[in-house]
Amino acid sequence: MPSSLPRRHGYLHVPTGTLRNVLRNHLVLPLLATSLASAILIGARGDFLLADLLYAAQGHTWALRESWITTTVVHEAGKTVSAAAWLGVLLAWLWSLFDKRLTRWRRPLGYLAWATLAGAVTVSLLKAGSGMDCPWDLQRYGGLQPFVGLFDARPPSMGRAACFPAGHASAGYAWVTLYFFFCAVRPRWRWAGLAVALGVGALFGISQQLRGAHFLSHDLWTLIICWLVALGGSTWLLRPNGKGASG
Repeated sequence: MPSSLPRRHGYLHVPTGTLRNVLRNHLVLPLLATSLASAILIGARGDFLLADLLYAAQGHTWALRESWITTTVVHEAGKTVSAAAWLGVLLAWLWSLFDKRLTRWRRPLGYLAWATLAGAVTVSLLKAGSGMDCPWDLQRYGGLQPFVGLFDARPPSMGRAACFPAGHASAGYAWVTLYFFFCAVRPRWRWAGLAVALGVGALFGISQQLRGAHFLSHDLWTLIICWLVALGGSTWLLRPNGKGASG
């Protein structure tokens, strides 16, 4: 194939010779950025600095923990809207199985449904086994528990905890799949899709931080986990097969 012509590699139309750049931009740079941010938030205790400011601003209590805006609107209604959007994608994929006019959309829609759900489930499973407390549980913020780091041994007497990574933020960040979905079907829309996912995820995450439910690093790791699941799923479900979606 002449070097001037594009070729398909997984989820993107990749000009010959630029696969290294694709991997750098979609895998290496996000991991490096996450590592650097984690060094600041976790290693340099930036998490505590930000949480201290939020806690002090609310009168040294989590005054927004039971707020109607943060609980009913952002937490409960937001999760419902995200679930409804996912159900809509699933129904669209099922419809594509019977409507030949939607054949070219079948694999991208299947990817969008699978990878979005897989990102949220992966975060949930990791959260269940992390053994980390929420800020509102810590003695530093009026709770009962001392802080135990992610890789520290948790004393059995402290009981079970599951606050890392951030589960609710995954209802937004899991939609980073829209970036890869649009790369396959409407490449010019990919940045808009990514912006929607990042905006909703940030809204959910900030709301939970205001309630004392999570540190910023919890949301950061939710984002990178969802991104890696979306990236891995795209190379599997959006690989070219001659009948797949065109960009």
